[in-house]
Amino acid sequence: MDVYEAVDTRRAVRAFRDDPVPKETLERVLAAAARAPSSGNLQPWHVYVVTGEPLAELKKRATARALASDPGDEREYPMYPADLASPYRDRFFAAAAQRYAALGIARDDPGRPQKITALNTEAFGAPVVLFCYLDRAMGPAQWGDAGMYLQTVMLLLRAEGLHSCPQVMWTTYRRTVARTVGADDGRTLFCGVAVGFEKEGVPPLRTGRAETTETVRFIGG
Repeated sequence: MDVYEAVDTRRAVRAFRDDPVPKETLERVLAAAARAPSSGNLQPWHVYVVTGEPLAELKKRATARALASDPGDEREYPMYPADLASPYRDRFFAAAAQRYAALGIARDDPGRPQKITALNTEAFGAPVVLFCYLDRAMGPAQWGDAGMYLQTVMLLLRAEGLHSCPQVMWTTYRRTVARTVGADDGRTLFCGVAVGFEKEGVPPLRTGRAETTETVRFIGG
């Protein structure tokens, strides 16, 4: 699979088989992803790979919190700006409508928030979740580095025939995650990434993307 195909086929999958992912494959992907760029070569990411019984217990605890209408832990960083203006707001709502309609959750379903959260806390059935942390001393540039690193990881997963779904949702249950992975208070949870083989028979969802003319401008040639 070349890089163009990996980019084109990478999407946030929300239905995984429970087949285990070979540890050797994960080790190969994460070793190669270490070549991702980072300012000053700080390599600020700290990744915890959770599988098996520890992941099952984490899912159980987080899902119990979700179904009990637990509001979650206080956020350490906002997911989105408080005043999300157009066109970003339009893209957000269009994607959300597509995403949860594909999961069979109606917009007017009174239990919609809990159902969405419970699907997330089950990591959509994925047998692996990677949790990415950064030291609290790191700034915006290093958060950007972590994003480039995780994109590299997700593209390499595609090269291995695997899929993924980045999940900022896990920050809502960051204390539960920290107890599982042993992360100390000196680190902030950036996000989790569900990893596995896509479940057959589930219609694939590809959310739309803005036209290049909306986001790119060529200057001088």
